[in-house]
Amino acid sequence: MTEQNSIVTKSQIEEALKQCYDPELLIDVWTLGLIYDIKIDDAANNIEITMTFTFPGCPYGPMLVEDITKKIKDIPGVKNVKVNVVFEPPWKPSDELRAMLGV
Repeated sequence: MTEQNSIVTKSQIEEALKQCYDPELLIDVWTLGLIYDIKIDDAANNIEITMTFTFPGCPYGPMLVEDITKKIKDIPGVKNVKVNVVFEPPWKPSDELRAMLGV
């Protein structure tokens, strides 16, 4: 199978997202629950991510989007990555995450 014909899987994308860390919390964006949706256009291998930040004015937001885009583009076969940042619904840490953070 050539790279042009590689099928990109959701698990590959999830693994890439687990390599993108919030610089303040030192936890990856996947574990933080910042990723709301992953869409894969199988025909073109275009990836669309819908995500949020821990708060709307997050100074690291643009850096996170850039890191996510780069890591997903590094997956063999991925052609284009679009990251949509939304603030509805607002991010709310899970009980498990709150325990990890000690809050």
